[in-house]
Amino acid sequence: MLSGLLEFVKLSQNGYANVYYSAAVKSMLRSWHNFFFVAADPNGLITVDKPPLALWLQAVSAKLFGFAPLSLIVPEGICAVLTVFLLYRIVAPRFGVWAGLTGALALAVFPSFVAVSRENGVDSLLILLMLAAAGLGLAATDSGRLRTLVWCGVAVGLAFNTKSLAAALVVPGIVAGYLVCAPGSWRRRLGHLAVAGAVSLVIALSWSLAVDLTPASQRPFIGSTSGNSELQLEFGYNGFGRVGGQQGGPGKETHRTLTALTARPLLRAGSDWPLTAREYRYLVRHPPPPAAPHAKAAPRPHGRRRATAPTPFGGSPSPLRIFGAGLGGQGGWVVPLALLGLIAAALTLRRRRGDRRIAGLYVLGGWFLVELAALDFSTGIVHPYYASALAPGLAAMVGAGAVALAALVRSGTTRRAAGGYALVVLAVTGTLAAQLVLIHRDGDPLWWRIPLVVLCLGALIAIPLLRRRAGWAVAAATATLLVAPMVFSFSVWLAPVSGTFPTAGPYTYAGHGGDGVTTTSLHLDQALVRFLRTHGAHRPYMLLTESADQASAPILLGLQASAVGGYNTTDPAMSADQLATLVTEHRARYMLIDGPYASRGGNGASSAARLVCPAVPAQYWAQNTPDYAYYGSYLVDCAGRSAQLRHPYRFARAFLRSHPNVHYAL
Repeated sequence: MLSGLLEFVKLSQNGYANVYYSAAVKSMLRSWHNFFFVAADPNGLITVDKPPLALWLQAVSAKLFGFAPLSLIVPEGICAVLTVFLLYRIVAPRFGVWAGLTGALALAVFPSFVAVSRENGVDSLLILLMLAAAGLGLAATDSGRLRTLVWCGVAVGLAFNTKSLAAALVVPGIVAGYLVCAPGSWRRRLGHLAVAGAVSLVIALSWSLAVDLTPASQRPFIGSTSGNSELQLEFGYNGFGRVGGQQGGPGKETHRTLTALTARPLLRAGSDWPLTAREYRYLVRHPPPPAAPHAKAAPRPHGRRRATAPTPFGGSPSPLRIFGAGLGGQGGWVVPLALLGLIAAALTLRRRRGDRRIAGLYVLGGWFLVELAALDFSTGIVHPYYASALAPGLAAMVGAGAVALAALVRSGTTRRAAGGYALVVLAVTGTLAAQLVLIHRDGDPLWWRIPLVVLCLGALIAIPLLRRRAGWAVAAATATLLVAPMVFSFSVWLAPVSGTFPTAGPYTYAGHGGDGVTTTSLHLDQALVRFLRTHGAHRPYMLLTESADQASAPILLGLQASAVGGYNTTDPAMSADQLATLVTEHRARYMLIDGPYASRGGNGASSAARLVCPAVPAQYWAQNTPDYAYYGSYLVDCAGRSAQLRHPYRFARAFLRSHPNVHYAL
């Protein structure tokens, strides 16, 4: 019930959320070809930089219920509710009903888990499949049946087809649990794991191999790769690159050396509006229309104070990164309680193979520890919402640990009870200290720090006094420590969740809702679409863009737009010669260049267009919308420029010689 409330109340305010994925789903609905290859654009030029399963689910929902924001987002919320229910069904039989309920509660109010389940990303389905794999692995460990373990491998393979190697983080715990706890000889257990692993590998790589074995001319370019290979994407950019370092990760960001022509400002007669060299070349051939007055700036939204920019990264690698400014508010609230709860649960084991809790600690506790290590020490791209995958393992250890701590303090021997009490004190005070730091940094309001401290200290004082009823005091302390993450989770009702960086919390970045962009950007997109439709934009590529961010909103507005450089602008999906051919055949004319991520370098097509094609002045196509909303993007017109596009630097040198009074820099 609580999970359903958190996921579905005011869900419609999130609109299309992640417009990149929303535009991809709309493009996938155009043809089976686009659907199978997960094309990011209607023309099938380039793919989304993720495996297909979550986007297939959204596309099926959109096909059944119509393409609309809720048909894309509701499936993710359903996955979240199913995950909470499944965690209870896994934890309760092993650690008790109270452990199952506590773990389900901890998962339901985990801030990052709630945030990612209210937008149209891939993480909700990933987490559900990983938890299903853990549950099947535990069932196989209990029975020793190969068939059940094979189904576990199938679930891991499906999770891989949802978010690549992120699915592999659940595997070490499953393998360890089966090896240590499953019945039968070592040889039998190793054989079963080998068979299940082979099945998992076949499921995981089936779609990737089908894509890579398709001739490149008959499928889209694989986004976020340099080699046009799905396997390179899944094991490189979306795999080991996240752990070992990559462009976009901490300390790995690079910027290109300027390769485009730039000009000292030229002023239009009677105006102080500077013209770029590209606009100057355009005006040589086209007389300007009457200038339209600029619209008034949109009023700033009222309401709760929020950050003006998202928190895109988790910070520098360190053992304490989970408590840092990026990850702390999303996943650090009860990490000390989960860690010490794992230790307490291990201390209460009867240390024989028949104790089902042992396998639970290996599988669920192992998943928790591996995820925590990956979040803390990965040197590649680590977004704060990656903490969502930590939620099931952490929640299971909170539930199992709370029951184990209560059992220790109720122990019959004084020495064991004293040790249990010391562990409870460490768990509660360590978690409380972490929460006070996070509340001070991110919380709103701050007044509830006082009752939080009072209730926790009261529970710690009550434990030695109550003794046999000390479990209730441990339960009260655990419930109190879940209040702060619950408050952060309920904050998702206050404003739209950001689709690109979904986070929870009163001071975190809010999304735009609706069409997924600001009102000013939406007006600019609409003006651009009107201009292209009335000024000879050629089909099928009515608009080419340098990055996917520029193409997503026009696609949602019904335009056939394609990003030649993928999400990061650098994918070699189109060369200068290919662009020249499209222009010659009247299949493409206009391109949006520069803008988001342009500093990363672009590719052959965008670099050639930047050098050769004259820019359309913003007053032509932006009308009365401020042109700054496109973050430095320029619309260029490549009509009649096919010959120059094939030799852009030769054209640039000739242009420099013919315009000696205009100063440029290469």
